[in-house]
Amino acid sequence: MEIPPRKETTRGPAETFTGEVWLDTIYHPEPPRRGRINAVRFTPGARSAWHRHALGQTLYVTEGVGIVQPRGEEAVEIRAGDIVEIPAGEVHWHGAAARHYMCHLSITELPEDGRPEIDWQDQVTDEEYREAAG
Repeated sequence: MEIPPRKETTRGPAETFTGEVWLDTIYHPEPPRRGRINAVRFTPGARSAWHRHALGQTLYVTEGVGIVQPRGEEAVEIRAGDIVEIPAGEVHWHGAAARHYMCHLSITELPEDGRPEIDWQDQVTDEEYREAAG
């Protein structure tokens, strides 16, 4: 049995997030294991850029109120206790509601063939966010 050392909390990079977002790696093992779990904390109004995951993504909301939106579809409010299953290749974004913090666990898997797990795209504009947040 091994208890690996904890990694430091890092700030989500401005290239892939808008607003203050903080990331904690919970589980990112060495190959051949391929799972990854991150705790992602969003301040009110903070959000990810549009992106997609090669093998999909599961979000488990641990606290607060947030928003998730697939490209071209309606935004959905998410709350503590919600589980969101995002299919492989679906372009989407997620973040905190305008007046609430939100934290979720991001659960993903790395492709066996070496492809990148995530494909970051353009930022969610303020207009897109306002429309989604209502």
